[in-house]
Formats: sequence, structure tokens, C-alpha cells
Amino acid sequence: MERKGNNSNRRRKMTLLPNNKDLIAKGTKEFNVLLDQQVFEDPLISEEDMEKMVNDWINIYINYYSKQIVGEHQEKDIALKAFQQELNSLATPFLDKYKAFLKSQGHPNEASSSSFSSLKNP
Repeated sequence: MERKGNNSNRRRKMTLLPNNKDLIAKGTKEFNVLLDQQVFEDPLISEEDMEKMVNDWINIYINYYSKQIVGEHQEKDIALKAFQQELNSLATPFLDKYKAFLKSQGHPNEASSSSFSSLKNP
């Protein structure tokens, strides 16, 4: 029976704790608001610089919320990785939208890649 309890603990560690789910939802919502508030206007910045800025924002959110994540080390790691994935999933379409905007403005683009592959992956 002790073995069954250990398996149960492992499964519990693989899912997010409710408090961490709530924090991720809150942080994701706030990050989405930040992205929605961005106005593309002159002076325009390059695709590469926008990508750097978005990565900086992601790092700020991760650093801020990492102090509030609860649980054991593994639980915290899982929550932070899930949060990073959520932020990246919001950032990618935002960056694609910015890239399309730059093209529509005839802005010379410094970044040659067709996607924003340097977004940090967990």
C-alpha cells in the first residue's frame, strides 16, 4: 500500500496546484492586457527589437510570479514552465501581427526569419 501512495504523490506533482493555476491564469490575463494595449505607430521598431522587448516582458512576468508560486521544487518548476508556455502562446500571435504590420508599412525588417523562433521555451 505504501507504493500506491508514492504513485499518488507523483501524479499529484505532475498536475498544477490550484493556487498555481490561479496565479498562471491571473498572470496570463494581465500579460494579454499588456499586449492588447500596444499601439503600433511611428517610430516603428524592428521585428527583432520587438521580439527582444516581448521576451523581456515575459521574463518580468516570470520573475514576478515565480515568487508567488507555491509547492515543492518540482511543483514550482512545472508551474513556471506552464506559465512560460502560456505567455509564449500569447506572444507568438502578437509578434506575427507586428510582423504583418511592419510589412504593410513597408518597414525594412532586420530579422530574416519568418517566425519568432527565439521566444524562450521552457
